[in-house]
Amino acid sequence: MEQQHGTGPVYEAASAAGGGASARGAARATPVSRAMETIRTLREELAALRGAQPVAVVGVGLRAPGGIDDLDSYWSALTAGTDAVRLIPESRRHPFGGAWDEVPHRGGFLDEVLEFDGPFFGVAPREGRSLDPQHRMLLEVAWEALEDAGIPAARAAEATTGLYVGITGQDYREWMPDGPDSYWATGNGHCFSAGRLAHTLGITGPAMAVDTACSSSLVTVHLARQALRSRECDIAVAGGVNLVLSPRATALAARTGSLSPDGVCRPFDARANGFTRSEGCGIVVLKRLADAVRDGDRVHAVIHGSAVNHDGRASGFTAPNVLAQTRLVERALAEAGLGPADIGHVEAHGTGTSLGDPIEVEALAAALARPSGGAPLLLGSAKANLGHAESAAGVLGMLKAVLSLRHRAIPPVAHFTTLNPRIDLSGTGMRIPTELEPWPTDAGAYAGVSSFGMSGTNAHVVLGAADTRPSASATTALAAPAVTGFEVSARTLASLRAYAARLADRLAELKEEEYAAFAYTVTHGRSTLATRIRVEAPDRYRAAAALSAVAEGLTPPEVEEIPAGAAPGFGDLPRRILDLPAYPWERRCYAPVFTT
Repeated sequence: MEQQHGTGPVYEAASAAGGGASARGAARATPVSRAMETIRTLREELAALRGAQPVAVVGVGLRAPGGIDDLDSYWSALTAGTDAVRLIPESRRHPFGGAWDEVPHRGGFLDEVLEFDGPFFGVAPREGRSLDPQHRMLLEVAWEALEDAGIPAARAAEATTGLYVGITGQDYREWMPDGPDSYWATGNGHCFSAGRLAHTLGITGPAMAVDTACSSSLVTVHLARQALRSRECDIAVAGGVNLVLSPRATALAARTGSLSPDGVCRPFDARANGFTRSEGCGIVVLKRLADAVRDGDRVHAVIHGSAVNHDGRASGFTAPNVLAQTRLVERALAEAGLGPADIGHVEAHGTGTSLGDPIEVEALAAALARPSGGAPLLLGSAKANLGHAESAAGVLGMLKAVLSLRHRAIPPVAHFTTLNPRIDLSGTGMRIPTELEPWPTDAGAYAGVSSFGMSGTNAHVVLGAADTRPSASATTALAAPAVTGFEVSARTLASLRAYAARLADRLAELKEEEYAAFAYTVTHGRSTLATRIRVEAPDRYRAAAALSAVAEGLTPPEVEEIPAGAAPGFGDLPRRILDLPAYPWERRCYAPVFTT
């Protein structure tokens, strides 16, 4: 059974599970490799002196165009080079009629954004109608991220948990032709998006909404990392959301000439003609790496450094500043204790504008300069697949980098055929993949992620892969007494059956030695909801069969209904978090319906 935890330049200082810097490369030590190891060790010491502490990504929730609602579906879309941009759904046209036809009306639109499981979150229909769908989506995706982390809402409330939400648009206020009601202010103000989430989860740590335009969500990751390092909180929930609910903001953007007329985003390409507006939501749950290792958490990736700055006085208020971008990346590298050659991949801001992309590449070349013929550096941009999700774009780009690190592969940049003539990659070691590529063996092991806001606020994050070496907690799980069963809950019987079907499918994919982790995660790593069952099964095969029967509306002998209010059982399960499906939401539409 493998336990995942992070590695990186200060990993050995953060966890006794680390093998030590001296072990790396010992099998074929040369004078050059020994010198490089000395340099790496000095960087680690410097980072430790600066107070650097790696932060683990332990939970993820997301929504992205193309039906993407988890990391697996995201990776499938990225590796296939999918373009999720489409015409605006008919359900969005009201109450604006033909106004959408007067602007570029292709974009990365999500489905069912007006639907919401209000009862689950204690939101009555009348209040739900005035609640911005962005706030609704934050509630759902944050809950899923905490479930993915194996942290029930009650446990997040008991801990010191911080909450940082990136949000920019307020389109939904235009959906109320009769004017605001008593719920309007708390349903639409940016500050209430964070406040409502904290209130619903019972979180009492820092809770704030952040609006730096397109860099908002990556700025929240930086703020969350800083709060964890300063011990202002022990768990941090960070990310952003963006929905395009009105044509008015699109019309304003179109007047500036920054939108792609054909709705195709072409980062770094000679045909780049502007960005494409898009929607999405991404939430990450963060903990200090040492705490994640101690707690037996599954780690998606490790944040080693981050930085935020502003363009300052540039050629124009909304114009990018190459010097500021260069300093940003350099500062994030310094925070991580890394050098340019350690970065093998950069998930760029890459909006597909003919001027913005060349400036960004120039800044990256200056910050990550390497000798000609040195280690390669591959560039990417998820906006080629999804469009520009604005206040959610940074965290969606970060999750793409997380997946690249996990799979040790870098997806193609969709629509890229010919390099923008304003971009010069000669002597930089940079290139742009046009197909799925294995992570080059001679490339740096870390990834950078950039996000720039039209407001001038920029963010950059440096990520490393999670380690897959067995740890003490994994060994303990292997040696634990045989598991006899687990508990499953959902709000209603219909949801319980849907959830049982998903869990049965997941069990079929597991190894037998992962059954204990499955039992712990589903019993103790999820919130205990009203409709509950106990499944008595000594192995995953009988467990899967029992869950499949529940999904079909049956009650096999292995299954027992649990009375409401009973304490969770199976308390002796070894703590280890496993990747499991999130709660299947019961969607009910509380949005107003308009007719022409």
